[in-house]
Amino acid sequence: MSLRPLSDWKRRNRLKKKQIIAVIFIFLLLFTAVMAPAQEILTAEKYFDEISDRYGKVQDYEANITITKGDTVMKGVIYYKSPNLLRIDFTEPKDQVLVTNGEELTIYIPKYEVIMKQKLRKRSNAAVASMASKQGLTFLKRNYGIGYLIGPSPVPLDEKSKEKVIKLKLTSRSNIEGFRQIILSIGENGLIRRIKAVTINYDELVFDFTDIKINQNIPDTRFDYDAPAYANVFNNFLFESEQ
Repeated sequence: MSLRPLSDWKRRNRLKKKQIIAVIFIFLLLFTAVMAPAQEILTAEKYFDEISDRYGKVQDYEANITITKGDTVMKGVIYYKSPNLLRIDFTEPKDQVLVTNGEELTIYIPKYEVIMKQKLRKRSNAAVASMASKQGLTFLKRNYGIGYLIGPSPVPLDEKSKEKVIKLKLTSRSNIEGFRQIILSIGENGLIRRIKAVTINYDELVFDFTDIKINQNIPDTRFDYDAPAYANVFNNFLFESEQ
């Protein structure tokens, strides 16, 4: 019996297998080329830029704010209007007020009937006005290295929280002033949900923003503040003003 037909069959079978493998390989290449843009990993800096651009379209916002430092917790409502108007009306401590126009900071402390005023330095305006603003984010990018805390995928805000956020880790390029490290937690709405900052002295400050409302046409008069006439005024309580 001739073995030629059998060898021809084996040869054709091997050829078919090679052809099938080649088709699968080409298909995988094409599939990878199509899917690559959708699967491209967004770098932390690009993601930060997207958030910054989003805040660039925010003319004003209002939110509930909670500030935590150790066992001390302060709560209130924060108002911001571009480029540098900021006001916080506190409910804890009750009736305390913080307001700034980017040039002067005023804090009223009703418990001690004291008004504290500070002429701001030019380089600190953006940081003081608000980290959660276009100006504040520009300041952060200029002075901090940016990376993901865990990765580009959403993670729980807290260990047992159902709320998901993307966390960015910002590391200071200089420990002369400001914060050593800042963790920004970005919510599903693309807005900053939490700022966790570590000071030069390793104190931790946490700013939580909830119930954020943007572009509500907040009037400039919201940032006017008439301090009580009976309160004692202390000027430049942080540092000497620039001449």
